[in-house]
Amino acid sequence: MTRRAHRGGSRARRPEKRENTAPPRQPRGLVWTGSVSFGLVNIPVTLHSGDAARQLPLSLLDRRDMSPIGYRKINKNTGEEVAGKDVVKGYKYAPHRYVIVSEEDFRRASPERTQRIDILRFVDPERIDPAFFERPYYLEPAAKSEKPFALLREAMRRARKAAVATLVLRARQHLALLIPRGRALVLELMRYSRELRDPEELHLPEEDLSGLGITKEELDMAGRLIEQLSGRWEPERYRDEYREELMSFIERKAKQGGVEVQPEAERERPAQAPRDIMELLKKSLARRAT
Repeated sequence: MTRRAHRGGSRARRPEKRENTAPPRQPRGLVWTGSVSFGLVNIPVTLHSGDAARQLPLSLLDRRDMSPIGYRKINKNTGEEVAGKDVVKGYKYAPHRYVIVSEEDFRRASPERTQRIDILRFVDPERIDPAFFERPYYLEPAAKSEKPFALLREAMRRARKAAVATLVLRARQHLALLIPRGRALVLELMRYSRELRDPEELHLPEEDLSGLGITKEELDMAGRLIEQLSGRWEPERYRDEYREELMSFIERKAKQGGVEVQPEAERERPAQAPRDIMELLKKSLARRAT
């Protein structure tokens, strides 16, 4: 087999690599990019939403003609709608006077803190009241940071500890708990103690049961019932039964003719290949001209 040579040399030409100009695909649920600060170690990570709760895709409609009702930002003085490009965030520091705060300002106020998860202390996770937990997220190691990520995860697992940490997310500093779970590190956003209502404000029965007339036999029977209903925590056993029943009800209602017709002009067209894009452009231009 002959070998094609470069001009002025006998070395074979290697096939040229095509540069990938497509933008990198953003991972689903990506919320934040930064690092975990563990002593003097910084572990680059990305934060991903761990909340997979699904709501029914219900639309707001005008009952008179079934037209969709959109979300509108209205100027409270003029009553006119404000375009998205004209909406800014402002902090009211005096009557009728505001300081405009941009997304860049949020980062510039504390550049390091907005890109870092600071581990403050390691604690026993069993001792934390579940009422403090607010929302779960998953941490994913950035490229070439798998080793320190796994080291932290396994060290915490062997010590049976979770890490109390803080991070700034969406212009607010959050308290959080970092927990090893399987191959993942779960970041549970937590509520500050001041954000929890003191149960002593409520009218609650005393711990002394004698004053409530609860007998030993009643307590023993309740204990036996709890024992009968006890078992391992198996999350896959549970499902959103109300959602299933609601969807079944909606399907029955649709079959019985309970479907309202949306105006032709407001109907969403299914996604399709742009086979007649010129015609669509002409119609779009014509609609804008009227």
